Amino acid sequence: MSNDLYSVEQVASLLGLHVRTVRGYIRSGRLRAVRIGKQYRIARADLDALTGRPPAVARPAAETSSVVRLDGVDRAAADRLATLVLAGVNTHHDPDRPLRVQTVHDEERHRMTIMILGDLDSTADLLRLLGAVLDGDNGLRHGDGPRDGEVGRA
Repeated sequence: MSNDLYSVEQVASLLGLHVRTVRGYIRSGRLRAVRIGKQYRIARADLDALTGRPPAVARPAAETSSVVRLDGVDRAAADRLATLVLAGVNTHHDPDRPLRVQTVHDEERHRMTIMILGDLDSTADLLRLLGAVLDGDNGLRHGDGPRDGEVGRA
């Protein structure tokens, strides 16, 4: 939302009204204004409310949806990955650009699906985090851990 402030004269000019009419709107409470010194200032949102224009909604310039499908993931690893992903989402603190994530685990197929919806930068950060964890030798996927007869790293 814009933080623009207008003078009474500017509002009168924008609306095609007389300055006294705008001051009358302010005094009657029809138009909200802030008094700064001896002058009134009207916020863009208050002007929009008077004219009936819907307030401007800040939206990201671009939003992406990503689906990550991981094979060879058992229930314990899926729980660990889900916790990691949700922790990554919760550290993202911009309420104007929320990051939404859903995780699903299919036990029969040992498959995990992670769906991400959000702005480009936040989604990319989360995908990099997920990639770094999956590239590590941490045994999260069946193919990554020690095989039968092998000794894993401590």
